[in-house]
Amino acid sequence: MRRRELLIGGTVASLAAPAWAAGSDLSVAAREAFIYTLPMVEVARVRARIMGAGLPAGQFFPQRSLATPDARTVTTPNNDTVYATAFIDLTAGPATLTVPPLGGRYASFAIMDMVSDNVAVLGTRTTGSEGGVFTLVGPDAAASPGAIRSPTPWVWALARVLVNGPDDLPAARAVLAGFKVAAAPAGRPAPGADRNGPWQDYFKAANALLLENPPPATDTGMLRRAAPLGLGSPSFDPSKVSPEQAAAIAAGVEEARRLLRSPGFGGKQIGGWVFQADDTGAFFQDYLGRARIAVGGLAALPPAEAMYLTAVPPGGGRQFDGDHLWRLHFAKGMTPPVDAFWSLTMYEDAPEGGHYLTRNPINRYAIGDRTPGLSVGGDGSLDIWISRTDPGGARSANWLPAPAKGPFTLILRAYLPQPALLSGSYAPPSVEEL
Repeated sequence: MRRRELLIGGTVASLAAPAWAAGSDLSVAAREAFIYTLPMVEVARVRARIMGAGLPAGQFFPQRSLATPDARTVTTPNNDTVYATAFIDLTAGPATLTVPPLGGRYASFAIMDMVSDNVAVLGTRTTGSEGGVFTLVGPDAAASPGAIRSPTPWVWALARVLVNGPDDLPAARAVLAGFKVAAAPAGRPAPGADRNGPWQDYFKAANALLLENPPPATDTGMLRRAAPLGLGSPSFDPSKVSPEQAAAIAAGVEEARRLLRSPGFGGKQIGGWVFQADDTGAFFQDYLGRARIAVGGLAALPPAEAMYLTAVPPGGGRQFDGDHLWRLHFAKGMTPPVDAFWSLTMYEDAPEGGHYLTRNPINRYAIGDRTPGLSVGGDGSLDIWISRTDPGGARSANWLPAPAKGPFTLILRAYLPQPALLSGSYAPPSVEEL
Protein backbone atom coordinates (compact mmCIF):
# COMPACT_ATOMS: atom_id res chain seq x y z
CA MET A 1 0.00 0.00 0.00
CA ARG A 2 1.25 3.50 -0.80
CA ARG A 3 2.28 5.47 2.29
CA ARG A 4 0.92 8.85 1.23
CA GLU A 5 -2.49 9.36 2.84
CA LEU A 6 -4.02 12.75 3.48
CA LEU A 7 -3.66 14.23 6.91
CA ILE A 8 -6.65 13.23 9.02
CA GLY A 9 -8.63 16.13 10.42
CA GLY A 10 -7.19 18.93 8.31
CA THR A 11 -4.23 20.10 6.30
CA VAL A 12 -0.72 21.12 7.27
CA ALA A 13 -2.27 24.36 8.49
CA SER A 14 -3.32 22.56 11.66
CA LEU A 15 0.37 22.26 12.58
CA ALA A 16 1.32 25.84 11.77
CA ALA A 17 2.47 28.01 14.64
CA PRO A 18 0.05 30.80 15.63
CA ALA A 19 2.85 33.38 15.40
CA TRP A 20 6.32 33.65 13.98
CA ALA A 21 8.99 32.03 16.15
CA ALA A 22 12.47 33.43 16.57
CA GLY A 23 16.11 32.47 16.83
CA SER A 24 17.47 28.98 16.36
CA ASP A 25 14.03 27.32 16.28
CA LEU A 26 13.07 29.39 13.27
CA SER A 27 16.40 28.67 11.56
CA VAL A 28 15.92 24.91 12.00
CA ALA A 29 12.33 25.17 10.81
CA ALA A 30 13.42 27.02 7.67
CA ARG A 31 16.09 24.42 6.92
CA GLU A 32 13.67 21.53 7.35
CA ALA A 33 10.88 23.24 5.40
CA PHE A 34 13.20 24.09 2.51
CA ILE A 35 14.42 20.50 2.20
CA TYR A 36 10.92 19.07 2.54
CA THR A 37 9.29 21.33 -0.06
CA LEU A 38 12.11 21.55 -2.61
CA PRO A 39 11.02 18.57 -4.77
CA MET A 40 7.49 19.98 -4.95
CA VAL A 41 8.82 23.39 -5.91
CA GLU A 42 11.05 21.86 -8.60
CA VAL A 43 8.20 19.81 -10.08
CA ALA A 44 5.99 22.91 -10.04
CA ARG A 45 8.72 24.85 -11.82
CA VAL A 46 8.69 22.27 -14.64
CA ARG A 47 4.88 22.43 -14.71
CA ALA A 48 4.97 26.23 -14.98
CA ARG A 49 7.43 26.13 -17.87
CA ILE A 50 5.38 23.58 -19.80
CA MET A 51 2.03 25.22 -19.23
CA GLY A 52 3.56 28.66 -19.69
CA ALA A 53 4.61 27.56 -23.17
CA GLY A 54 0.95 27.11 -24.05
CA LEU A 55 0.79 23.36 -23.46
CA PRO A 56 -2.35 22.70 -21.38
CA ALA A 57 -2.58 20.20 -18.56
CA GLY A 58 -4.26 16.85 -19.17
CA GLN A 59 -2.60 16.17 -22.52
CA PHE A 60 0.62 14.43 -23.54
CA PHE A 61 3.20 16.44 -25.45
CA PRO A 62 5.73 14.20 -27.20
CA GLN A 63 9.34 15.09 -27.81
CA ARG A 64 10.21 15.14 -31.51
CA SER A 65 13.90 14.31 -31.15
CA LEU A 66 16.45 13.07 -28.67
CA ALA A 67 17.68 15.50 -26.03
CA THR A 68 20.46 17.94 -26.92
CA PRO A 69 22.42 20.53 -24.92
CA ASP A 70 19.45 22.86 -25.41
CA ALA A 71 17.35 20.63 -23.11
CA ARG A 72 17.45 22.57 -19.82
CA THR A 73 13.95 22.10 -18.39
CA VAL A 74 14.90 19.03 -16.32
CA THR A 75 18.35 18.23 -14.98
CA THR A 76 20.24 15.10 -16.16
CA PRO A 77 18.26 14.37 -19.34
CA ASN A 78 19.12 11.17 -21.17
CA ASN A 79 20.01 10.78 -24.83
CA ASP A 80 18.66 7.24 -25.11
CA THR A 81 14.90 7.77 -25.15
CA VAL A 82 12.35 10.19 -26.48
CA TYR A 83 9.94 11.59 -23.90
CA ALA A 84 6.33 12.63 -23.67
CA THR A 85 5.18 14.65 -20.68
CA ALA A 86 1.87 15.68 -19.15
CA PHE A 87 0.66 17.33 -15.98
CA ILE A 88 -2.72 16.11 -14.80
CA ASP A 89 -5.16 17.73 -12.36
CA LEU A 90 -7.30 15.01 -10.74
CA THR A 91 -9.41 17.41 -8.69
CA ALA A 92 -12.35 17.26 -11.11
CA GLY A 93 -12.26 13.50 -11.63
CA PRO A 94 -10.20 10.53 -12.80
CA ALA A 95 -7.90 10.39 -15.80
CA THR A 96 -7.57 7.62 -18.37
CA LEU A 97 -4.05 6.56 -19.34
CA THR A 98 -3.28 4.60 -22.51
CA VAL A 99 -0.09 2.63 -23.05
CA PRO A 100 0.24 1.48 -26.68
CA PRO A 101 1.56 -1.90 -27.83
CA LEU A 102 5.34 -1.67 -27.59
CA GLY A 103 6.36 -4.38 -30.04
CA GLY A 104 9.30 -5.53 -27.94
CA ARG A 105 10.70 -1.99 -27.60
CA TYR A 106 11.58 -0.78 -24.10
CA ALA A 107 9.27 1.92 -22.74
CA SER A 108 8.14 3.18 -19.36
CA PHE A 109 5.29 5.43 -18.25
CA ALA A 110 6.12 6.98 -14.86
CA ILE A 111 3.30 8.45 -12.79
CA MET A 112 4.80 10.84 -10.22
CA ASP A 113 3.15 12.79 -7.46
CA MET A 114 4.01 16.42 -6.78
CA VAL A 115 6.91 15.53 -4.49
CA SER A 116 8.49 13.38 -7.26
CA ASP A 117 7.72 9.93 -5.81
CA ASN A 118 6.76 7.36 -8.44
CA VAL A 119 3.16 6.35 -7.74
CA ALA A 120 3.39 3.71 -10.48
CA VAL A 121 5.56 2.84 -13.46
CA LEU A 122 3.69 1.26 -16.35
CA GLY A 123 5.36 -0.24 -19.40
CA THR A 124 7.74 -3.05 -20.37
CA ARG A 125 8.65 -4.23 -16.87
CA THR A 126 5.26 -4.04 -15.16
CA THR A 127 2.44 -4.15 -17.68
CA GLY A 128 4.19 -5.86 -20.60
CA SER A 129 4.53 -5.18 -24.29
CA GLU A 130 0.83 -5.46 -25.13
CA GLY A 131 -0.11 -2.05 -23.69
CA GLY A 132 -3.40 -1.29 -21.98
CA VAL A 133 -5.77 1.31 -20.59
CA PHE A 134 -5.56 2.37 -16.94
CA THR A 135 -7.48 4.65 -14.58
CA LEU A 136 -5.76 7.24 -12.41
CA VAL A 137 -7.62 8.85 -9.48
CA GLY A 138 -6.86 11.52 -6.91
CA PRO A 139 -6.23 11.07 -3.20
CA ASP A 140 -9.84 11.13 -1.99
CA ALA A 141 -11.82 9.96 -5.04
CA ALA A 142 -13.85 6.78 -5.27
CA ALA A 143 -11.97 4.22 -7.32
CA SER A 144 -12.72 0.97 -9.09
CA PRO A 145 -10.53 -2.10 -8.45
CA GLY A 146 -7.20 -1.81 -10.20
CA ALA A 147 -7.20 1.99 -10.36
CA ILE A 148 -3.96 3.85 -9.67
CA ARG A 149 -4.33 6.30 -6.80
CA SER A 150 -2.17 9.40 -6.59
CA PRO A 151 -1.54 10.83 -3.12
CA THR A 152 -1.58 14.38 -4.57
CA PRO A 153 -4.27 15.99 -6.74
CA TRP A 154 -1.71 17.00 -9.35
CA VAL A 155 0.37 14.36 -11.14
CA TRP A 156 3.36 14.48 -13.46
CA ALA A 157 3.27 11.74 -16.13
CA LEU A 158 6.44 11.03 -18.09
CA ALA A 159 6.75 8.43 -20.85
CA ARG A 160 10.12 7.21 -22.13
CA VAL A 161 10.59 5.19 -25.35
CA LEU A 162 13.94 3.71 -26.34
CA VAL A 163 15.58 4.84 -29.59
CA ASN A 164 17.87 2.22 -31.14
CA GLY A 165 20.11 4.57 -33.10
CA PRO A 166 19.50 7.60 -35.34
CA ASP A 167 17.60 5.68 -38.03
CA ASP A 168 15.19 4.34 -35.43
CA LEU A 169 13.86 7.72 -34.33
CA PRO A 170 10.73 7.73 -36.56
CA ALA A 171 9.68 4.28 -35.32
CA ALA A 172 10.27 5.29 -31.70
CA ARG A 173 8.23 8.44 -32.17
CA ALA A 174 5.38 6.41 -33.62
CA VAL A 175 5.28 4.34 -30.42
CA LEU A 176 5.53 7.47 -28.27
CA ALA A 177 2.54 8.99 -30.06
CA GLY A 178 0.44 6.08 -28.81
CA PHE A 179 0.73 7.17 -25.17
CA LYS A 180 -2.44 9.07 -24.29
CA VAL A 181 -3.99 10.95 -21.39
CA ALA A 182 -7.65 11.89 -21.11
CA ALA A 183 -8.54 14.09 -18.15
CA ALA A 184 -10.94 16.79 -17.04
CA PRO A 185 -9.88 20.42 -17.56
CA ALA A 186 -7.34 21.58 -15.00
CA GLY A 187 -7.70 24.30 -12.44
CA ARG A 188 -5.23 27.13 -12.01
CA PRO A 189 -1.94 25.61 -10.76
CA ALA A 190 0.20 27.03 -7.97
CA PRO A 191 3.48 28.47 -9.27
CA GLY A 192 6.96 27.15 -8.77
CA ALA A 193 9.98 29.20 -7.70
CA ASP A 194 13.72 29.53 -8.18
CA ARG A 195 15.36 27.52 -5.40
CA ASN A 196 18.30 29.94 -5.53
CA GLY A 197 16.14 33.05 -5.39
CA PRO A 198 14.96 35.10 -2.39
CA TRP A 199 13.68 32.90 0.42
CA GLN A 200 10.51 35.00 0.64
CA ASP A 201 9.54 34.08 -2.94
CA TYR A 202 10.51 30.46 -2.40
CA PHE A 203 8.42 29.96 0.74
CA LYS A 204 5.47 31.86 -0.72
CA ALA A 205 5.42 29.36 -3.60
CA ALA A 206 6.00 26.42 -1.25
CA ASN A 207 3.07 27.48 0.91
CA ALA A 208 0.73 27.63 -2.09
CA LEU A 209 1.89 24.18 -3.20
CA LEU A 210 1.26 22.69 0.24
CA LEU A 211 -2.28 24.04 0.13
CA GLU A 212 -2.75 22.67 -3.39
CA ASN A 213 -1.27 19.26 -2.51
CA PRO A 214 -1.87 18.54 1.22
CA PRO A 215 0.83 16.40 2.84
CA PRO A 216 0.24 12.86 4.13
CA ALA A 217 -0.17 11.79 7.74
CA THR A 218 3.20 10.04 7.61
CA ASP A 219 4.95 13.41 7.18
CA THR A 220 3.55 14.80 10.44
CA GLY A 221 6.90 14.56 12.25
CA MET A 222 8.66 16.63 9.61
CA LEU A 223 5.82 19.13 9.53
CA ARG A 224 6.08 19.62 13.28
CA ARG A 225 9.80 20.35 12.97
CA ALA A 226 8.99 22.94 10.31
CA ALA A 227 5.93 24.34 12.11
CA PRO A 228 7.63 27.48 13.56
CA LEU A 229 7.84 28.79 10.00
CA GLY A 230 4.03 28.81 9.76
CA LEU A 231 3.72 27.17 6.31
CA GLY A 232 0.39 25.69 5.28
CA SER A 233 -1.85 28.63 6.18
CA PRO A 234 -3.81 30.71 3.64
CA SER A 235 -2.68 33.75 5.63
CA PHE A 236 1.04 32.92 5.44
CA ASP A 237 2.90 36.16 4.72
CA PRO A 238 6.72 36.12 4.71
CA SER A 239 6.84 39.91 4.68
CA LYS A 240 5.63 40.06 8.27
CA VAL A 241 8.88 39.16 9.93
CA SER A 242 11.33 41.14 11.98
CA PRO A 243 14.93 41.63 10.84
CA GLU A 244 16.00 39.09 13.48
CA GLN A 245 13.50 36.53 12.19
CA ALA A 246 14.49 37.18 8.58
CA ALA A 247 18.14 36.57 9.44
CA ALA A 248 17.28 33.28 11.16
CA ILE A 249 15.24 32.09 8.17
CA ALA A 250 17.99 33.08 5.72
CA ALA A 251 20.54 31.15 7.79
CA GLY A 252 18.34 28.05 7.78
CA VAL A 253 17.83 28.25 4.03
CA GLU A 254 21.55 28.62 3.41
CA GLU A 255 22.21 25.55 5.56
CA ALA A 256 19.63 23.61 3.52
CA ARG A 257 21.25 24.68 0.26
CA ARG A 258 24.63 23.55 1.56
CA LEU A 259 23.22 20.12 2.43
CA LEU A 260 21.75 19.82 -1.07
CA ARG A 261 25.04 20.40 -2.87
CA SER A 262 25.98 16.73 -2.71
CA PRO A 263 26.12 15.62 -6.37
CA GLY A 264 25.04 12.30 -7.80
CA PHE A 265 22.27 9.98 -6.72
CA GLY A 266 23.28 9.56 -3.11
CA GLY A 267 23.83 5.83 -2.56
CA LYS A 268 26.76 3.64 -1.59
CA GLN A 269 30.09 3.65 -3.38
CA ILE A 270 31.24 0.35 -4.89
CA GLY A 271 34.64 0.55 -6.52
CA GLY A 272 34.78 3.59 -8.74
CA TRP A 273 31.04 4.21 -8.85
CA VAL A 274 28.41 5.70 -6.56
CA PHE A 275 25.25 3.66 -6.91
CA GLN A 276 21.92 5.38 -6.51
CA ALA A 277 20.15 5.17 -3.17
CA ASP A 278 17.89 2.15 -2.78
CA ASP A 279 14.87 4.39 -2.19
CA THR A 280 15.33 6.43 -5.36
CA GLY A 281 11.98 7.25 -6.92
CA ALA A 282 10.04 6.11 -3.83
CA PHE A 283 11.64 8.10 -1.04
CA PHE A 284 9.11 7.80 1.80
CA GLN A 285 10.57 9.84 4.67
CA ASP A 286 14.02 10.29 3.12
CA TYR A 287 13.43 14.01 2.64
CA LEU A 288 17.07 14.98 2.19
CA GLY A 289 17.71 12.21 -0.35
CA ARG A 290 14.58 13.16 -2.26
CA ALA A 291 15.63 16.82 -2.35
CA ARG A 292 19.17 16.02 -3.48
CA ILE A 293 17.87 13.97 -6.38
CA ALA A 294 15.41 16.73 -7.25
CA VAL A 295 18.46 18.97 -7.72
CA GLY A 296 20.68 16.46 -9.52
CA GLY A 297 18.31 13.97 -11.19
CA LEU A 298 14.66 15.07 -11.04
CA ALA A 299 12.19 12.38 -12.18
CA ALA A 300 14.57 9.50 -11.49
CA LEU A 301 13.02 6.04 -11.80
CA PRO A 302 13.12 3.36 -9.08
CA PRO A 303 16.13 0.99 -9.21
CA ALA A 304 14.11 -1.96 -10.52
CA GLU A 305 13.35 0.14 -13.60
CA ALA A 306 16.65 1.95 -14.05
CA MET A 307 19.88 2.35 -12.15
CA TYR A 308 22.00 5.49 -12.22
CA LEU A 309 25.68 5.09 -11.34
CA THR A 310 27.93 8.15 -10.96
CA ALA A 311 31.61 7.71 -11.82
CA VAL A 312 34.17 8.65 -9.17
CA PRO A 313 37.31 10.38 -10.56
CA PRO A 314 40.58 8.51 -9.93
CA GLY A 315 41.60 11.13 -7.37
CA GLY A 316 38.29 11.00 -5.51
CA GLY A 317 35.43 13.46 -5.30
CA ARG A 318 32.42 13.52 -7.63
CA GLN A 319 33.41 15.83 -10.48
CA PHE A 320 35.94 15.30 -13.25
CA ASP A 321 38.01 18.24 -14.46
CA GLY A 322 41.23 18.97 -16.31
CA ASP A 323 42.69 18.32 -19.75
CA HIS A 324 43.35 14.64 -19.18
CA LEU A 325 42.59 11.45 -21.08
CA TRP A 326 40.43 8.91 -19.24
CA ARG A 327 39.43 5.39 -20.18
CA LEU A 328 36.59 3.10 -19.18
CA HIS A 329 37.66 -0.45 -20.06
CA PHE A 330 35.15 -3.30 -20.20
CA ALA A 331 36.63 -6.77 -20.57
CA LYS A 332 34.77 -9.15 -22.86
CA GLY A 333 31.36 -10.00 -21.42
CA MET A 334 31.68 -7.48 -18.57
CA THR A 335 29.47 -4.65 -19.78
CA PRO A 336 26.55 -3.84 -17.44
CA PRO A 337 24.10 -6.78 -17.10
CA VAL A 338 20.71 -5.46 -18.20
CA ASP A 339 17.52 -6.69 -19.79
CA ALA A 340 16.94 -3.43 -21.70
CA PHE A 341 19.97 -1.19 -22.40
CA TRP A 342 22.88 0.70 -20.87
CA SER A 343 24.69 3.92 -21.68
CA LEU A 344 27.39 6.23 -20.33
CA THR A 345 26.35 9.89 -20.58
CA MET A 346 28.52 13.00 -20.33
CA TYR A 347 27.18 16.03 -18.42
CA GLU A 348 28.58 19.48 -17.89
CA ASP A 349 28.02 20.64 -14.32
CA ALA A 350 26.05 23.84 -13.83
CA PRO A 351 26.99 26.07 -10.88
CA GLU A 352 23.59 25.57 -9.21
CA GLY A 353 24.03 21.78 -9.16
CA GLY A 354 22.25 20.66 -12.32
CA HIS A 355 23.75 18.40 -15.01
CA TYR A 356 23.19 19.00 -18.73
CA LEU A 357 24.38 17.57 -22.04
CA THR A 358 27.43 19.35 -23.38
CA ARG A 359 28.10 20.68 -26.87
CA ASN A 360 30.87 18.95 -28.80
CA PRO A 361 32.12 18.73 -32.39
CA ILE A 362 30.68 15.27 -33.10
CA ASN A 363 27.29 15.76 -31.38
CA ARG A 364 27.82 12.66 -29.25
CA TYR A 365 26.43 12.86 -25.75
CA ALA A 366 26.48 9.21 -24.69
CA ILE A 367 28.00 5.85 -25.60
CA GLY A 368 26.21 2.58 -24.97
CA ASP A 369 25.15 -0.78 -26.26
CA ARG A 370 23.36 0.77 -29.27
CA THR A 371 26.04 3.26 -30.37
CA PRO A 372 26.88 2.57 -34.02
CA GLY A 373 30.46 2.21 -35.23
CA LEU A 374 32.18 1.42 -31.92
CA SER A 375 35.55 -0.30 -32.16
CA VAL A 376 35.86 -3.56 -30.20
CA GLY A 377 39.26 -4.98 -29.30
CA GLY A 378 40.54 -8.24 -30.71
CA ASP A 379 39.91 -9.85 -27.33
CA GLY A 380 36.29 -8.66 -27.32
CA SER A 381 36.93 -5.80 -24.89
CA LEU A 382 35.41 -2.32 -25.18
CA ASP A 383 37.29 0.91 -24.36
CA ILE A 384 35.46 4.23 -24.00
CA TRP A 385 37.82 7.23 -24.29
CA ILE A 386 36.93 10.41 -22.42
CA SER A 387 38.67 13.76 -23.06
CA ARG A 388 38.05 17.35 -24.06
CA THR A 389 39.73 16.86 -27.45
CA ASP A 390 39.67 14.03 -29.95
CA PRO A 391 42.08 11.31 -28.73
CA GLY A 392 42.86 10.50 -32.37
CA GLY A 393 43.54 7.34 -34.34
CA ALA A 394 41.52 4.23 -33.56
CA ARG A 395 40.39 5.80 -30.31
CA SER A 396 38.24 8.39 -32.10
CA ALA A 397 35.49 5.86 -32.82
CA ASN A 398 34.95 5.35 -29.08
CA TRP A 399 35.40 8.97 -27.99
CA LEU A 400 32.96 10.46 -25.49
CA PRO A 401 33.66 14.21 -25.64
CA ALA A 402 33.98 16.15 -22.38
CA PRO A 403 33.08 19.86 -22.11
CA ALA A 404 35.61 22.24 -23.60
CA LYS A 405 36.15 23.62 -20.09
CA GLY A 406 34.85 23.25 -16.57
CA PRO A 407 33.85 20.27 -14.42
CA PHE A 408 31.79 17.37 -15.68
CA THR A 409 29.99 14.27 -14.43
CA LEU A 410 29.73 10.79 -15.95
CA ILE A 411 26.55 8.83 -15.28
CA LEU A 412 26.03 5.24 -16.34
CA ARG A 413 22.40 4.25 -16.88
CA ALA A 414 21.26 0.64 -16.76
CA TYR A 415 17.63 0.01 -17.67
CA LEU A 416 15.98 -3.12 -16.35
CA PRO A 417 19.11 -4.07 -14.40
CA GLN A 418 19.70 -7.76 -13.73
CA PRO A 419 20.06 -9.07 -10.13
CA ALA A 420 23.87 -8.83 -10.07
CA LEU A 421 23.70 -5.09 -10.72
CA LEU A 422 20.78 -4.51 -8.37
CA SER A 423 22.59 -6.28 -5.52
CA GLY A 424 25.94 -4.61 -6.16
CA SER A 425 27.72 -7.90 -6.79
CA TYR A 426 28.51 -6.47 -10.23
CA ALA A 427 30.10 -3.04 -10.48
CA PRO A 428 31.54 -1.49 -13.62
CA PRO A 429 35.31 -1.07 -13.80
CA SER A 430 36.64 2.25 -12.53
CA VAL A 431 37.36 5.09 -14.91
CA GLU A 432 41.15 5.40 -15.09
CA GLU A 433 43.32 8.39 -15.97
CA LEU A 434 46.06 7.79 -18.54
